[in-house]
Parts: sequence; C-alpha cells; structure tokens
Amino acid sequence: MLDKNPNQVFDKDLLEIKNKFSEKNLNFILSSNPFFKTEFLNKLVESADVPVVFLDFDLLYSGYVNSGIIKKNEKLEILVSNGETFIDDIKEIIRKIESKKSLIILDTLNGLYNMFDELEYVRFINSAIMLLSSVAKYSNSLIVITAMTRKNESNEYILSPTGRHLIRSKNAGFYNLITSELGLVLNVLDKTEENVRSFNIIK
Repeated sequence: MLDKNPNQVFDKDLLEIKNKFSEKNLNFILSSNPFFKTEFLNKLVESADVPVVFLDFDLLYSGYVNSGIIKKNEKLEILVSNGETFIDDIKEIIRKIESKKSLIILDTLNGLYNMFDELEYVRFINSAIMLLSSVAKYSNSLIVITAMTRKNESNEYILSPTGRHLIRSKNAGFYNLITSELGLVLNVLDKTEENVRSFNIIK
C-alpha cells in the first residue's frame, strides 16, 4: 500500500514536480550521484512539452546521447559549453527565452565553476544565472541547475569536492535528489536545508 502522508507525493510522470518548479522559475537540483542526476534529467527532458536547451558543462549527458544510451529528444538542443563560448551561449539562450517558453538546464554548477578559476568569474557566473532567471520570467520559462554536493560540518550543502558554497536566493527552489527501492526521490528543501516534502518518481 502506498504511503498516504501528504508530504510524500508519487509522481511517475513528473507532473507534480514541474508544477512545484513553476513556483520559482530558478531551481537547483542537488545530488551526490552523477548517474541518479543524469537519470532524473533524462526523465525531465522526456516529460517536457516545451523546447529544452541543455548546457552541458560535464559532458556526461551529451556523452550518453552521442553514444545512443540516451535517445535524442526532438525538443532537445544540447550546447556543449566551455569558457570561450559561455557568454555567447548565455546570449543565445536569452534570445530564445525572451519570447518563447522553454526549459533551460545547466548541468552542472560544478562544471561551470571549474571552467573559471578566478573569483571575479564566479561573481560573473552568478550574475549571469540571475539574469537568465530574470529574463525567463517574461516567457514563464524554467531554469534547472544541477550541482554535485555533499554536506559540511555545519550540515550545509556545499559543492563537491571543492567545498564552494551554493548560490543562495529567496527566489530559487532547492531540491535534494536521492534514490529508494521504488526509484528516484526528489526532496524539497526549506531555508534550513531540511526535507519538507518528497516526490517519489516510481520506476
């Protein structure tokens, strides 16, 4: 029998998750396992009913697509971004979402930060993400950013393995992706980074 706890939602088709994402157009998915993260992103892309632009900084997702392990979705456009193309990629995305509702995926925040070593570039990246979020509001577009994380001694989520702190914004949603016997579980995190609701994505 399925758990009737109102904080436990069974959401095989990601309908409830996408509704939750729409409350804040900028959403961070935290995970400690790159394969769970990739599985979730593939389900998210498959469930999308709008164009999807995927900025791949780690080459994992695009590698699966190129090898045929993940079937290329007709709605999906993959941009393999690097330090030289990042600004142009952001400009292209802004042009796309100014007038057309889309799903924008940045995978991962770790890979994006790793392209730039100096602190001023980190500030620039954070500003670029906030700009994307601001522009996305005009077309009701969603931005999903993944991050490989761990908890520090203060029980806070930080980027793994660098220990860099995450972008914090009251206008962003934060989620922790784990797995269970039934499948993937996406936990909603509150301001104290405690789980307040769970979406169970049954296989």
